Amino acid sequence: MKTHHKWLTAPLAAGLSAALLGGCGTEQGQGSDATDSVRVGMSDEILATDPAAGYDPGSWLLFNNVFQSLLAFPKGGSLPEPEAADTCGFDEASTVYTCTLRPGLKFSNGNPLTSEDVKFSFERALKIADPSGPAPLLSTIDAIETPDERTVVFRLKVPDATFPSKIASGAGSIVDHREYPADALRTDGKAVGSGPYKLDSFSDGRASFSANTGYQGTAKRRNDKVTLKLYGGDRAALAKAFADGDVDIAYRGLSAADISALENSAGDHDAQIVQGSSAEVQHLVFNTKDPVAGKPAVRRAMAQLIDRDALVENVYKSTATPLYSIVPAGINGHNTAFFDTYGAPDAAKAKKALRAAGIKDKVTLTLWSTPSRYGPSTDAELKAIAAQLNESGLFAADVRSVPFEQYEKDIAAGKYGVYVKGWVPDYPDADNFTAPFFGEGNVLANHYENEKITGTLLPKTAANADRSATDREYGEIQDLVAEEVPLLPLWQGKQYAVARDGVTGLEWTLDASTVFRFWEIRTS
Repeated sequence: MKTHHKWLTAPLAAGLSAALLGGCGTEQGQGSDATDSVRVGMSDEILATDPAAGYDPGSWLLFNNVFQSLLAFPKGGSLPEPEAADTCGFDEASTVYTCTLRPGLKFSNGNPLTSEDVKFSFERALKIADPSGPAPLLSTIDAIETPDERTVVFRLKVPDATFPSKIASGAGSIVDHREYPADALRTDGKAVGSGPYKLDSFSDGRASFSANTGYQGTAKRRNDKVTLKLYGGDRAALAKAFADGDVDIAYRGLSAADISALENSAGDHDAQIVQGSSAEVQHLVFNTKDPVAGKPAVRRAMAQLIDRDALVENVYKSTATPLYSIVPAGINGHNTAFFDTYGAPDAAKAKKALRAAGIKDKVTLTLWSTPSRYGPSTDAELKAIAAQLNESGLFAADVRSVPFEQYEKDIAAGKYGVYVKGWVPDYPDADNFTAPFFGEGNVLANHYENEKITGTLLPKTAANADRSATDREYGEIQDLVAEEVPLLPLWQGKQYAVARDGVTGLEWTLDASTVFRFWEIRTS
């Protein structure tokens, strides 16, 4: 995996307010049952309109509403179901995956969508291998065969039981082979897909979408037009836009305080707070080659001291829940390994861990943050963590915050010992909270490797198509991580959107699948 994964490029919790990405449309190409339009504001940017390049929440929101994938996550569900496909299935060894397309599929420009386009789309993403693109999710593909116009056969290099979930994400977007170059990105800012919406325009922080009346898929559109306004990380501007009536929905990027304030300042229009489940998480990451953070006793002492309940209550106003493992609650295989290992915060146990390792002086270290990428409260959170460490008398910790671009460069160069990362999953499976984090080139860039995890446990889970039968292996991975502490889970987010009265359907856009479904929203 490469370090552009969604938690590095623009992922995760924009405060604790945020919701996630999305896409599908109108039943079997039928017309919408609504003529209204919806105005959505969010703080994220759209970094790409070409599916071979984007790997961030804003881009995937566009992809999953404009493009189809073979499979899609149903609202409220974590197992992918056919979308552009009629049927899909594995062979017994989970190394051959065959899909049959729906008959009569067309792109929004009228061109037919066939197996040739599916093969082209996946091979194109892999060939371009854009540093900010989703190619790592498709890395298990060895060859793609198209025996006829409706059949696609994926031959995989290794067993990969999560392949259906991977191609149900934005990484599985199908493009028109006549509209996109095979070996280069499209650069005109346009997008042509077969999803429920067409991208009419995209510029200057604004994207306009209208109904793709030729769409054939599994969902029913409840609006004919969506205007998406992007505020480039400026949560104050997003909050003002909602308060002024410029948008109907404030989606990613508001802090807990913002949500409360908006609820009380919507003028003549009452505001509603819509809460959903979420699998987005935040961690402290430790560079295991760092002179200080590289010492296991330092990491274990921090695990023994940090009070997650206080962070959630005081910094995030209970808009998150404490997280005690790398696999969040609500995902099959989750356990509470860190709580089981360290229990409640205990300075005496932290002191014992340090002294046993011969560390007698205060541990001096810097916690590195970036001001907005992982939520507007991230700097305050890191300062609260430093205060907790220092109050124990065992640490002399401070906090430094730098712009995201510099932050990423410095992490890649190994300059930080302790730093914060947020993570928005690509798909709701324990694999996506484990496989990207371990081994050479992992997205943490923290130099941590564990041969049992990468050589035995993860390959075993990848070969098992029965995802409920992988709990033992994922439990062992979580227990190993709690023992060695290459990262420290902090919290699991809740999803929120703030909407004006009369907006309905938002509850179907805020779930662990990370799919923000334009078509479920209606205004009155």
